[in-house]
Amino acid sequence: MTIDKSNCPVPFDQQPLNEYLSLKKNCLFSWSLSRMKIFIYGFLLIFFILFLVMGSFLLPFHYSTFKILSLNLVISSLILLCVFIRLYLGWSYIVKRLLSATIFYEESGWYDGQVWVKTPDYLTQDRLVGFYQIMPSLIRIKYVCFILIFNFLFFLSCYRLL
Repeated sequence: MTIDKSNCPVPFDQQPLNEYLSLKKNCLFSWSLSRMKIFIYGFLLIFFILFLVMGSFLLPFHYSTFKILSLNLVISSLILLCVFIRLYLGWSYIVKRLLSATIFYEESGWYDGQVWVKTPDYLTQDRLVGFYQIMPSLIRIKYVCFILIFNFLFFLSCYRLL
């Protein structure tokens, strides 16, 4: 599934398909590509762990129980939102490079950038990977980000009201 070096002048690590495969090996990024059931379980597990950890830090403060609970939910939602923003930015960068007909790459440093125009075979292969393997997960991550922003604002307003 990698691109042959003889047909492509782009260095191995900067080829979009190889960037996709290396990002897919990462635990956090591979989890975001999993099936919906596993994705939701992982999301809830991360949120629960953050909730417990943040709760242990907030217990020494002498606030009311509801105020500690709402502050805990605010902090947990904010941290989880940062994780999902990182996921969104990583996958959107890869999708942009996969769907693009031209690839900007650097041969040895920042000063010698080149542009390679993909051949139709590479363009078709990259676009299939981008549209059918990454885009559904990218849309799912975007919706989760919107939900987390809403949760963050809701819990923050609850904290301010208490």
